[in-house]
Amino acid sequence: MKAADVTGGRPVTVIGAGLVGAGWAIVFARAGLPVRMFDVSSQVLESAPALVAQQLDGLHAYGLLKEPVEVIRARISVVPELKQALDGACYAQESVLEKVDVKRQLVEKIDSLGFDDLIIGSSTSGIPASDFGLNLRMSPRILVAHPVNPPYLVPIVELVGSPQTSTATLAFTEQLMQAADMSVVRVNKETEGFVLNRLQAVLLREAWTLVAEGVCSCEDIDKTIRDGLGWRWSFMGPFETIDLNAPQGVADYAARFGPLFHRISQSRDQSRPWDEALVKEVESQRRQFVKHDELNARRAWRDDQLMKFAVHRERSATD
Repeated sequence: MKAADVTGGRPVTVIGAGLVGAGWAIVFARAGLPVRMFDVSSQVLESAPALVAQQLDGLHAYGLLKEPVEVIRARISVVPELKQALDGACYAQESVLEKVDVKRQLVEKIDSLGFDDLIIGSSTSGIPASDFGLNLRMSPRILVAHPVNPPYLVPIVELVGSPQTSTATLAFTEQLMQAADMSVVRVNKETEGFVLNRLQAVLLREAWTLVAEGVCSCEDIDKTIRDGLGWRWSFMGPFETIDLNAPQGVADYAARFGPLFHRISQSRDQSRPWDEALVKEVESQRRQFVKHDELNARRAWRDDQLMKFAVHRERSATD
């Protein structure tokens, strides 16, 4: 199904025109939808078209666009007023500051505008919709739609409703995201950090602790993922990985290695924070590889690598 069939040809709105918002604008425009971008900062909004153009040019250079850049760019407009940006839209992707009070103020304002069927998806990385979206007239139409940055290159999106989110809202948003070529994860109940960041948190906790204990350096931990686990994880998940790593499948793997992983888990203090001394040590190690003034260039390199990988994934899908 095409995205325009899901929306009935109506536009979508992106609220927050920074890196994440610009990425979402590309996702929707690339799917053939008219997109309106809004930001409370006039400076951010004015710079959004140039940011979108830069990202689209990169996609075009790698052959990752099915239409000319100019066609996709023409679907994206910037609108200086929130009500005007939302008028007639069927869906809005909120990508504002990661603070509960900021998100609550925004949804309260939108609620007061009286749009009867507008759905709001929040890009929040870990704030449940219950923390900012309850007890409003439009609460059944508020949910979390959490992406990975940049969403036009990493296609995962987690959909998480609050107890007041309607099943119709979740179904519509899932259809919209799938039509926009996103890979949808339905998170069945609210949990802090959702799924992606909870998985990432466990890995990061162990990584920081290994550095703190002097087991190995930050770079050697990065190598372990980059040149080891990441090779398989780039095209299969952890359950499929272990299912294929024992002769008789996942139950066989659990029998062989379950006790080891249980002992590893028991050996850790789950409540240990990233203390100041540890953060300073990791910061020192990372700056040996990337200086502060080189971070933006390294981020551009990351996106370039992601585009190369996206090309490979597209070709692999047709093999």
